[in-house]
Amino acid sequence: MNRLHKILFIDIETVPQTKNLEELSDEMQGLWGEKYDFLKRKMPAKYPDEMTPARGYEISAGIYSEFGKIICISVGFIPKSKAFSSFRIKSIAGKDEKQLLIEFSALVKRFFTTDEHNFCGHNIKEFDIPYICRRMLINDLKLPKALQINAKKPWEVNIMDTLDFWKFGDYKNYTSLKLLTVVLGIPTPKDDIDGSQVAEVFYQNDDLPRIVSYCQKDVLATAQVWLKMNGHPLIDTENVKYV
Repeated sequence: MNRLHKILFIDIETVPQTKNLEELSDEMQGLWGEKYDFLKRKMPAKYPDEMTPARGYEISAGIYSEFGKIICISVGFIPKSKAFSSFRIKSIAGKDEKQLLIEFSALVKRFFTTDEHNFCGHNIKEFDIPYICRRMLINDLKLPKALQINAKKPWEVNIMDTLDFWKFGDYKNYTSLKLLTVVLGIPTPKDDIDGSQVAEVFYQNDDLPRIVSYCQKDVLATAQVWLKMNGHPLIDTENVKYV
């Protein structure tokens, strides 16, 4: 109970670097072509022969840090004196990825004041944290201490992953956050969009606030899942504050 305030719940939203493949440099277009050939061989059902590399870029490039970028990072935390009566959510979003990452780095430095502080998210060991670290390096930014994890031993890494919790050692299994909330009986607001629509909403509709709202819902859902898994009461959604 007394360490809940040391957990930073996190989720990110990403999109392809550019709206269209043709907007990339010739060199990067060629490198995407190589990546796409690999994806077609690995997942032919997802990338059928009739699909072009350009279409593959639009639907998939955002999940690869070399070809994508971060447009929103949402975090949530339980204030030390509030126990389960309050949950704070903050989002850093924008089209300038470098500035977004600078602001996020400053937030991490303020929050992680001890080695007992932790990140928590769904599949963040495989996606969110590595993606953030890679994009920071690509943007010539120094990683904050809490994200300097390469030289750490596994038990020294300050990352808690709800997907890992749910696997119970079954590493061939993947369960989505949405499915977890349903099977655990956690009420969540109906999503306006899903992850596959984020790039379209960003590039076609220019509706970043809609994406931010979606990201914030995932942060709250992750916190609720973690609390449920650890035998704690859920957060009353009326006590969620946006800062």
